[in-house]
Amino acid sequence: MMIQSASEKDLLVLAQMNKRLIVVKTSTGYFLPGGGIEENETHEECLKREFLEELGYVIKIIEFIGRAKRYFYSTQLNENMVSEGFFYIAELIGEPQNPPEYDHQLVWLKRDEVNLLFHTHQVWAAEKVFNQNFNN
Repeated sequence: MMIQSASEKDLLVLAQMNKRLIVVKTSTGYFLPGGGIEENETHEECLKREFLEELGYVIKIIEFIGRAKRYFYSTQLNENMVSEGFFYIAELIGEPQNPPEYDHQLVWLKRDEVNLLFHTHQVWAAEKVFNQNFNN
């Protein structure tokens, strides 16, 4: 069995405010903001670009919280895939600079809503942030 990489690296950011996490809602589901690294980009450059493109916000990276892999079967490609996510906590800087992408809606999730996230490795990262930062 061969496993393809979904992308070289998926970088995802967890921005927090008032004991909630920011996520992107699309027609496909709920996702942490982020995406794949472009040529010669650092993790920080990728996250800042993706967050601005997806939700229109400038962010400041606070800390790396972990990485996780998700193995899955792609029905579109008819093959096994692996997605590796690198997760960071970030803070929003100011007001939105640009409108979000046309099919992206900014949503704030509470602790009991993290299972709405489409990818299980994103659920893991969200739960980790809630357990470490909002444990009361």
